[in-house]
Amino acid sequence: MAENKAFITHQLQSVKRKSGKSYSQLAKETGLTNVYVAQLLRRQAQLKPETAPKLQAALPDLPQELIKEMMIPPLRSYDPNLIQDPTIYRLNEAVMHFGESIKEIINEEFGDGIMSAIDFYCSVDKVKGVDGKDRVALVFDGKYLPHSEQKSEHMVSRLHLE
Repeated sequence: MAENKAFITHQLQSVKRKSGKSYSQLAKETGLTNVYVAQLLRRQAQLKPETAPKLQAALPDLPQELIKEMMIPPLRSYDPNLIQDPTIYRLNEAVMHFGESIKEIINEEFGDGIMSAIDFYCSVDKVKGVDGKDRVALVFDGKYLPHSEQKSEHMVSRLHLE
């Protein structure tokens, strides 16, 4: 399965490269975020039927068999060696360094809970800093999910046992 995913991802990346378009250009043409387009072309997200025509229009050389493959729920995975890439290492380092403070602010602002990584939007933008230099702006936009108090009376499986 991993070999097939790698082969399909290689084909998808080839179509993108041939188009000459950036992820941000494809995002504008499809109405998706640039990160989600990248996820689609890396088989980390499922192409929805209503989005397929927009992606096909943005990437006219995308074969129908790849469109059909992209509509199958993917195996969402990653290569553990990715952490060796400096960009990915620094992203991980930033989350680890700021994570405890971010968690504390989430709890302070929302209560005891987490940010969803499923009901989640992500984008990467190029912005100018106050010094005029290019900066990377990452936006993580995830639904807040409160932790629930685990009362046995609310446990559906328990209700069926009694």
